[in-house]
Amino acid sequence: MLASLPTLSQIKVDDAVKAALLEDFGRAGDITSQATIPAEATARAAIVSRQNGVLAGIDLAISALAQCDPDFEIDVLEEDGALLDPGSVVMRIEGNAQALLSAERVALNFLGHLSGIATATHAFASKIAHTDCRVVCTRKTTPGLRAFEKYAVRCGGGANHRFGLDDAILIKDNHIAVAGGVVTAIERARAFAGHLVRVEVEVDTLDQMREALTANPDVIMLDNMGPDMLREAVRINDGQAVLEASGGVNLSTIQAIAETGVDLVSVGWITHSAPVLDLGLDIEIL
Repeated sequence: MLASLPTLSQIKVDDAVKAALLEDFGRAGDITSQATIPAEATARAAIVSRQNGVLAGIDLAISALAQCDPDFEIDVLEEDGALLDPGSVVMRIEGNAQALLSAERVALNFLGHLSGIATATHAFASKIAHTDCRVVCTRKTTPGLRAFEKYAVRCGGGANHRFGLDDAILIKDNHIAVAGGVVTAIERARAFAGHLVRVEVEVDTLDQMREALTANPDVIMLDNMGPDMLREAVRINDGQAVLEASGGVNLSTIQAIAETGVDLVSVGWITHSAPVLDLGLDIEIL
């Protein structure tokens, strides 16, 4: 488990869960549970991991349960960031059976998706734990879920890149093309940015990197460079800017990339393609 867990805004959690529940309930509610289970029936259940992984999304699961029935008794046994084994019990729940079954899928959808991201991030971070390099996410996220997916990255031991278009300036190849050059783009960004806004620029070649350094960017993204070129980039940089390697990174390549001396490796896969962690709800009718 992480020494210092990140936190989520309860307002954002409740709003996202409410939207998911409204989508699932539709116009008539959970007609299966209404049809088959007496309204007064109670049940006891446990959310259990079926796989090894890293947990993320507990607050969203709790919110799904609480919004269906605020009287549930919930015993949380594992916190976000915890390493799970097959059979690990994440939480135990007791209360109204109809409400429990109505909340089940939304709770598990959030838990499985976010735990999958945390698990994937942990796998990447573990590969480079012996270096000073960090794995970071990107803006390649599910629309509406970015804050939660980036939270899951932190639960898995990664770090966050910018959250949106408004919290940092990232000059990419198309910006450079339209602006008329890398130095021009950086200089314009510097003139525009407030004192708390960092400026990052993407480069494809070492010559372009040398040119970028003359304009003093805070961060340089080294796009699709192999380990030999990355090592040369680190030498040329000589500590002037933060260096971020990006492009086509996977579990078989991240170690060699990190060992070149770059500061960050950005990996879009951990948010846009991480497989869901298999968690299930095991129920016992009382």
